[in-house]
Amino acid sequence: MRFIHLADLHIGKRVNEFSMIEDQRYVLKQVLQLADQQVADGKGLDGVLIAGDVYDKPIPAAEAVQLLDWFLTQLANRKLPVYMVSGNHDSGERLAFGAHLLRTSRVYVESVYDGTLHFVTLEDEYGKLHIYMLPFVKPVHVRRALFREAQTVNPALDAMSISATEDGGNEEEQNKDIIATYKDAVAAVLERTELQKNDRNILIAHQMVTGAKRCDSEEIFVGGLDNIDAELFDDFDYVALGHLHGPQKVGREEVRYAGTLLKYSFSECAHKKSVTILEMKEKGNISIETIPVKPLRDMRQIEGTYEQLMSRDFYKDSNTEDYLKVILKDEEEITDVLGKLRAIYPNIMKLQYDNARTRLMQHVEDVDWEEDKQPEAYFEEFFEVQNNQSMTKEQKKLVTDLIEKIWG
Repeated sequence: MRFIHLADLHIGKRVNEFSMIEDQRYVLKQVLQLADQQVADGKGLDGVLIAGDVYDKPIPAAEAVQLLDWFLTQLANRKLPVYMVSGNHDSGERLAFGAHLLRTSRVYVESVYDGTLHFVTLEDEYGKLHIYMLPFVKPVHVRRALFREAQTVNPALDAMSISATEDGGNEEEQNKDIIATYKDAVAAVLERTELQKNDRNILIAHQMVTGAKRCDSEEIFVGGLDNIDAELFDDFDYVALGHLHGPQKVGREEVRYAGTLLKYSFSECAHKKSVTILEMKEKGNISIETIPVKPLRDMRQIEGTYEQLMSRDFYKDSNTEDYLKVILKDEEEITDVLGKLRAIYPNIMKLQYDNARTRLMQHVEDVDWEEDKQPEAYFEEFFEVQNNQSMTKEQKKLVTDLIEKIWG
């Protein structure tokens, strides 16, 4: 069986106030073309795995909803099943709208963890294959789901006032002790799931796995509190991950982040965006391929003086419609430089100077200010940065005399 693995579509995203909706439609069309090509080449395709952050906001704009509707409809028209989970950017309840109806078109959506890790079973000449779908979970989500399950067994349990247990605690506090971290939460979900280990098993999940590389456009938890260990997934033949924007493996090849289809920050300029294709034959026989995608507009950085950037020789062989971070090397600030540059580069997202003044300001920000350090010492450091040499005795005396005269 062959699957396309996608993640972090972030439909409706705005980057530096630029709407990405046109770019997203452009690259989603490439995914559809790739799917058609796989079929035309006789390789076939058995479904699309979408590992969370389908939308960029919990309440997506109308144009974002329309684009997702169009994409899912196109996949359904191709008789391609879709297996989709929610991410931390999604509203699970909103993403689940129409989920039961969508199942009739084989679009399977898991958006809120309810105490069960749901799955769909497929079968081919190699036997059964189970696709498990785990939406993004926090410890509180799992505790809540387990408490509700406990209530069905013991209706006397109440969310507001839970009767004490024999050891003096209560059900809610016990769950907090057991499921305190993201690792605990995911471990609890998987421990409650009985895998058929002789069959092939795929997990779709949206979590942060320890050891993976982040970038600036991703949500970061202080101290890595959201980290989980890749070892939790050892019983799965393939883990289709979402959450991180750079395509990468974590540990073994079969635990993979698909990454975004587009660049969403300048920290991603070096990323090679792609679509991941997974092929599973008999158990243990897995092949993974990444196929590059080409954006409507790339995201990149250019630098030079104003005169250099405005020269036709500089930009004639590049796409001036790209999303740009511009670094100017001019020593003097240029009036209305952004407006002038946008006459050639209309999609400048960021503009900054890199010259002696900005480097000095950065040095000042980086100085480790000490309470017992005298002003003369700071001035000496400043002098060395400006002149690339130390002050003479005469210069030091002049500075000391001036400070005494001015400050008394």
